[in-house]
Amino acid sequence: MSPARTVWLVARREVNTRIRTRSFLLSTAAILVILIGYAGLMFFIGQQSGSTKIGFTGQATAVATPLRSTAARLGTTVESSRIPDRATGERLVADGELDGLVTGAPDALHLVVRGEPDSAVRTALDEVVRQQALDAQLAMAGLEPADVHQVLAGAHVDVRTLEPADPQRDQRLGVAVGAGMLLYFFLIMFGQAVAQGVVEEKTSRVVEILLSTIRPAQLLAGKVLGIGLAGLAQFVLIGGIGLAAAMGSGVLALPSTALAGTLVWTLVWFLLGFYLYATVLAAAASLVSRQEDLQSVVSPVIMVLVVPFLVGVTVLAQDPESRLGAALSLVPGFSPVLMPMRTALGVAEPWECVVSVLLGVAALLVLLRLGGRIYANAVLRTGARVKLTEALRRT
Repeated sequence: MSPARTVWLVARREVNTRIRTRSFLLSTAAILVILIGYAGLMFFIGQQSGSTKIGFTGQATAVATPLRSTAARLGTTVESSRIPDRATGERLVADGELDGLVTGAPDALHLVVRGEPDSAVRTALDEVVRQQALDAQLAMAGLEPADVHQVLAGAHVDVRTLEPADPQRDQRLGVAVGAGMLLYFFLIMFGQAVAQGVVEEKTSRVVEILLSTIRPAQLLAGKVLGIGLAGLAQFVLIGGIGLAAAMGSGVLALPSTALAGTLVWTLVWFLLGFYLYATVLAAAASLVSRQEDLQSVVSPVIMVLVVPFLVGVTVLAQDPESRLGAALSLVPGFSPVLMPMRTALGVAEPWECVVSVLLGVAALLVLLRLGGRIYANAVLRTGARVKLTEALRRT
């Protein structure tokens, strides 16, 4: 049997074992329910907070139009309605059919609310009241308010922007953080699955039977490949449904080309990052013989993965063009989390992506060689923990 076919048989066994487990199916279903529920909640909140219903009665009806325009300038939508009398309006507010009732003269308005008033609506009303008071004073002084407003409208500061603001920055940031968190979570979850699988086979002596027919490097490669494919299937399913739910609920409205590019790079970095970390974790796990000792060799590797995640959600979230983030995104081990985030933010240059991939592949080849040696020298040794220097010796 060729080495490639041997590796594929081991990988297929791992895929079938992982995908058919109850825990894999339940975790996938739970994550999907959470994602869809979150998207539905955001859509519901967006629908509920889309506009504020304000009723006007008496002389206050004259300020309905100015209030709508002022609130719109402040980023709030106000739906106005004429109420026959104050008693009816207060009843509608108490029943929750109105968010507020405006009464009184235009220059002395009163706002009736059920609880705390909406800050944006209150600010808009304050501005309308000030404007009405100013118009009254101008009229008393013999000036035409419309002429004064026309002069004031033409007085403004001329702003020249060297770097135009990105109107989609918040959505890009959301996609970047989401991709970073998803990569971080899956790299840890399936990387630890590889480490636990190595120790389980070593403890049960199954590895001794397997190594009687295949080479250690082939067993290691097949195990990492199989668990990686199982992780990729769950990653694509969850990421794709989450992305579709976000777009369907209106939370995400980025161009399809930007989303496609981010998705492709995220998949590339999931594969490269997983095989890089899984190789290291499998080699580390082969040094111990008990599940109780596994955490001592896995924790240092996981801590390395924590660093780019923290840099991504703190440094890149505040400053996408951070030099620290750009430098660390080229470092193998950090790039699987940071480079997809920089790509989603639109700050990664094409040459940076290519260089980071080449460096990651080179690092993976080196780690495959070293990890294979450690695995081959340590996986059959039981009892006390194998020292790393002993496992690295040539046989």
